[in-house]
Amino acid sequence: MTSPQKTAVLHRMVMADHVCPYGLKARHLLRSRGYQVDDRWLTSREETDAFKAEHGVATTPQVFIAGERIGGHDDLRRHLGLKVRDPKATTYTPVLVVFATTAIMAAMISLAVYGTPLTQQTAVWFIALSMMVLGMLKLQNVESFSTMFLNYDLLAKRWPPYGKIYPFAEFGAGALMVAGVLTWLSAPLALTIGVIGAVSVFKAVYLDRRTLKCACVGGDSNVPLGFLSLTENLMMIAMAVWMLAM
Repeated sequence: MTSPQKTAVLHRMVMADHVCPYGLKARHLLRSRGYQVDDRWLTSREETDAFKAEHGVATTPQVFIAGERIGGHDDLRRHLGLKVRDPKATTYTPVLVVFATTAIMAAMISLAVYGTPLTQQTAVWFIALSMMVLGMLKLQNVESFSTMFLNYDLLAKRWPPYGKIYPFAEFGAGALMVAGVLTWLSAPLALTIGVIGAVSVFKAVYLDRRTLKCACVGGDSNVPLGFLSLTENLMMIAMAVWMLAM
């Protein structure tokens, strides 16, 4: 005996100038779980507002299963036993993605230049490219980055303009290191900002035991200040020392 078809009713905004992305995600999720979806479009702002007033809800889409209102996309995920991301939760994912990306980039450059992905130069390019990418992320919103940076950086606390200089210094030093030029400038610059950063992070996290967010990938990140933040600075120090010793 075959089981009855599971059905769901989905109300979502589909207008000439806007199609609700969460409505599309909810429809896909329902179909992927074997539901036959009665897809009902709200095609105007007036129709949407009337629907919200009728059902006493603040947002769309809205999903109904077996006559019961489940709610929006996140509510549907909870109903199906799936994880719902907390936008305020801290995560190391952004930094790990940066490091993984720059490691692959460095390996591919080495492969193109030397015919093998793993060379001494791969490590140099990995650190330099990491500095450039992290600097780029900070430069997207220097004001936001510098504000978050003031929470823990020792020099920025004493001289706030340093928070706006830092992203340019990090990106610039990384760019020079990628090219292998002006080492007399890039190495001392990386060493200076790396030492200040490492000391600042170590004091805030391991001495003062403060729970802070790191500004390493920009001022709106949820990356916790900790080991990976310290690693960013230690890599700059190691790179600078190695280049100065060559």
